[in-house]
Amino acid sequence: MKRFLTLAAAFMALGVAQADDTLKKIKDSGSVTMGTRESSGALAYTLGDGKYAGFHYDVCGNVLADVQKQLGMAKLDIKYQPVMSQNRIPLVQNGTVDIECGSTTNNATRQKDVAFAVTTYVEEVRIAVKASSGINSVADLTGKTVATTTGTTSVQTLRKHKRAEGCSSRSCSARTTPTASCCSRAAARTRS
Repeated sequence: MKRFLTLAAAFMALGVAQADDTLKKIKDSGSVTMGTRESSGALAYTLGDGKYAGFHYDVCGNVLADVQKQLGMAKLDIKYQPVMSQNRIPLVQNGTVDIECGSTTNNATRQKDVAFAVTTYVEEVRIAVKASSGINSVADLTGKTVATTTGTTSVQTLRKHKRAEGCSSRSCSARTTPTASCCSRAAARTRS
């Protein structure tokens, strides 16, 4: 995995000048702050006691091992800062987080604020419904409650379709994906 991630690309949300400043900060302090997700399925999750696991942590860990080696550091203290979809980019921009490895969509709008490393994971926004629901398109969501995770591109995609197709669904946004699922089930119970 280390082979396809370069030091310059590792700091997904930093420009070149910011990356140099961040690398100096890491070397001078002997520590780095990694933005962490606590509930992103197998991609990123907490084990408790300040320990994390998942694909994104593995990627970030490999990147930080390279950073430590390239900076010639005997030890690198990794601190963890929980982040959510809605605050991950601002926390990197303001220096609270030095690096965030997550399923953050790389699009033109976000590239105005942050730079991205090479793509390591690809996913698409999809709608999951019961096969018997009769829902076959976004337009079929009219009058339904749709659960999304706040700050994600799924929210933007749903809003775009609602404007284009005149869909009048109710949104139920939550901080994490599991909470969004519970939010949707609760909304369905209150309608029946």
